[in-house]
Amino acid sequence: MKRTLSVILAFTLSLLAAAPLSSVSAKGPVKKNNYSQVDYGTDGMVATAHPLASKAGADILKKGGNAVDAAIAIQFALNVVEPMMSGIGGGGFMMVYDAKTKKTSIIDSRERAPSGARPNMFLDEKGQPIPFEERVESGTSVGVPGTLKGLEEAHDKWGSKPMAQLVSPAINLAEKGFNIDSVLAKSIADSKDKLSKSAAKNVFLRGGKPLKEGDRLVQKDLAKTFKLIRAQGSDALYHGEAGRKLAKTVQDKGGSMKFSDLNKYDVTVDQPIWGDYKGYKIASMPPPSSGGVFLLQMLKILDDFHLSQYGVRSWQKYHLLAETMHLSYADRAAYAGDPEFVNIPLKGLLDPRYIKERQSLISMDHSAKTVKAGDPWKYETSNPDYAVVPQNDDKKIGQTTHFTVADKWGNVVSYTTTIEQVFGSGIMVPGYGFMLNNELTDFDAVPGGANGVEPNKRPLSSMTPTIVFENNKPVLTVGSPGGPTIIASVLQTILHSLEYNMELKAAVEEPRIYTNKPGSYLREKGISPDTISMLNKMGHAFGTDEAEIGNVQSILINQKEGYFKGVADSSRNGAAIGVNDKGHKPNKK
Repeated sequence: MKRTLSVILAFTLSLLAAAPLSSVSAKGPVKKNNYSQVDYGTDGMVATAHPLASKAGADILKKGGNAVDAAIAIQFALNVVEPMMSGIGGGGFMMVYDAKTKKTSIIDSRERAPSGARPNMFLDEKGQPIPFEERVESGTSVGVPGTLKGLEEAHDKWGSKPMAQLVSPAINLAEKGFNIDSVLAKSIADSKDKLSKSAAKNVFLRGGKPLKEGDRLVQKDLAKTFKLIRAQGSDALYHGEAGRKLAKTVQDKGGSMKFSDLNKYDVTVDQPIWGDYKGYKIASMPPPSSGGVFLLQMLKILDDFHLSQYGVRSWQKYHLLAETMHLSYADRAAYAGDPEFVNIPLKGLLDPRYIKERQSLISMDHSAKTVKAGDPWKYETSNPDYAVVPQNDDKKIGQTTHFTVADKWGNVVSYTTTIEQVFGSGIMVPGYGFMLNNELTDFDAVPGGANGVEPNKRPLSSMTPTIVFENNKPVLTVGSPGGPTIIASVLQTILHSLEYNMELKAAVEEPRIYTNKPGSYLREKGISPDTISMLNKMGHAFGTDEAEIGNVQSILINQKEGYFKGVADSSRNGAAIGVNDKGHKPNKK
């Protein structure tokens, strides 16, 4: 019998009221900083990784703005309060469901390589990859940013409030300041050396020492930049003095970016990649992100294993997840790139015959010692125009931010946005107060593959903003930060929600794993030692260390009863804020 999300929610709503917090959340409490990680609304919902950003978006909804208006205000606010994760010096993917047209579209503001980029620019004189941290902090890592252009394009297509009204909350936050939370404080401390090498030291280091939790952070230069944007739109950056300064700063750090690269930048408007799972339709991110296709591939591989016959923390479940991840990440490494430059076997990767081939490689008796990419091309009419080039370098997992918005008219936004590593390249544009991405390190260092560096090309991404539909109506949004772990986080949240029938907060908090190849494993707190021991006896290599994987923000849309449930992941200090025009929240306790 087909399960609906209203049924999924119904039997566990009382958990939040009656159950101990430990039974609801494996990673942290439901409430932080006087904002709730779970909220309900009848007329709108926002969920972000920072309460001040959530408030900025909720305030726009309360003033009659739509979901896209709120998303724009949130992104500007996050540039202020979460400057280490995203901002106008980066890029992202905004998925929008337009309730009026019933169409789902994506504003792709992914960064592009400048015209001076070269295939071998991340190799040393011996032809070996330059150490990753050196690549990150060089001007060669900075891609032409797209976030501001993306926000403007979204506003032109769907916005209902003046842009000046949407950027003003961020200006106030930057000018008046706010108290640094634990996440930003840790990020500053961890990035001290990187920040000390640019104008960022004048903002985040006081007397050479990192700002601490509770310190007041005022960003006058960033406020000035946002005022220019309020007055001039994206021209302030792409055709103005801020852009000239950006290009010069990148050049001073060894990069090739020119002001003309900014002049030429534009976004694309794309269609989602679609798939089916358990009777639901899933809209996710197409290339140049690898997120959507490999999320759908993993769901298809797992579908025939009937995962929920095994316990949610059983060794069988984690074994099947790990083996499936190995197969999909092997394909990702071989075949994913920018479709404007290379052929990608999208149909082959999701072809039922290919899925059967990959499923046949999974044994319930042991893990596979070696995993290779398959051959999806035999289910395609085109041919590859690149080689499969192994990448044995020391890339680190990046971070970013994801947030989501729904409004009373039925519009929905699922938006992942980034500057790649924490604080990106560490390079701040002097006098303008925003950090620059290191997105070009997402290209392969060794050229010749699908994701090799080329001028104007977009580097491979893992961002996976996703909307789940039932009866052609949106019922769930999912997304996460975390570099290549993003796909695994979104996958597991969907599985916990749709396969295991879990209440949404519990689905988000349920311990996740990530492994992209045999020998490389991450796991969250909460998986029993006995389970880990059994997995390792089967040939896996889970260590003793535990880590936080991703930071999911999600909204459940109960179409039948007419309310929203928002959830923020406890791994950051996020908040869900519901909007209730009639002044009272729906009674769901």
